Amino acid sequence: MSAPSIVSSAPSARASATSLYLRLVLVALFWGGTFVAGRAVAGSTPGILAATLRFAIAAPLLVLVAWRFEGGLPRLNWRQALHTLGLGLTGIFLYNLCFFGALEEIPAGRSALFVAFNPIVTALLMSVLTRERLSRIKWLGIGIAFVGAAIIVTRGDVLGAMEDISQSVGAGEGMMLIAITAWAFYTLIGRHAMATISPIAATTYAALWGLVLLAAASVVQTDASDWAAVDWAELGLIAYLGVFGTVIGFIWYYQGVKQLGAAQAAVFNNLVPVFGILLSAVVLSEPILISMVVGGVLVVLGVALTNRR
Repeated sequence: MSAPSIVSSAPSARASATSLYLRLVLVALFWGGTFVAGRAVAGSTPGILAATLRFAIAAPLLVLVAWRFEGGLPRLNWRQALHTLGLGLTGIFLYNLCFFGALEEIPAGRSALFVAFNPIVTALLMSVLTRERLSRIKWLGIGIAFVGAAIIVTRGDVLGAMEDISQSVGAGEGMMLIAITAWAFYTLIGRHAMATISPIAATTYAALWGLVLLAAASVVQTDASDWAAVDWAELGLIAYLGVFGTVIGFIWYYQGVKQLGAAQAAVFNNLVPVFGILLSAVVLSEPILISMVVGGVLVVLGVALTNRR
């Protein structure tokens, strides 16, 4: 009696796994698309305003998600409140300010490549802040990734950049480096926050904290004319950032983390810069440079070695 059940369940399991992998690929596609949408918005809307509108859309939807899947948001003690405030300050407020600021200065595809550096920056911060020892293979991976990063940032002219760094690293690159560092701190703080509350609750509270901080800053830095200048096309792009880039991306990604584990789900993040570059070329007609391809391959190789168990 049990054999037919086992046989029939195998195709179902394969279909479920295929569906999960497809969602994780789509998450990478959505996140790659945020650089294209952000670049289009950054040309005409102040970054602080775009970020505020993004989370004015995302935060209420995340509250609904928390209510739907977990029955609402838990009450926080003071330690949890500090942790989620830290998440909102780093991963929402600071990251998005630098994200939109960078996209005002440099192409979307070039910005997307910086995502590949995040695991490297996170590993280095962990070694400094938590005294976590890195193996030789991890240091080799970090070294290879930095070579790839140097090729990307300098557009292949590493020696020229050594003579005059300003020709390769400008305000946009600097802001993306700050954004990636902020996200690395967000990741480290999240490890503590999610020890006592769920990922959905932690992210929802982070979005709410971040929205408060962004709204307060936008009151100071924008005026009524900035808000009035936002047209329907820009609102559509910002809605994409809020719905697909934040809410749906978060839900599907953590479904992957739950079913596959954090390490295996995080592998799909390597597709984000790939999709970012391809979408930038197709939608925005940005060039794909050889230095981007070579440097990107080295960064992915370095990340793979750094995360090797």
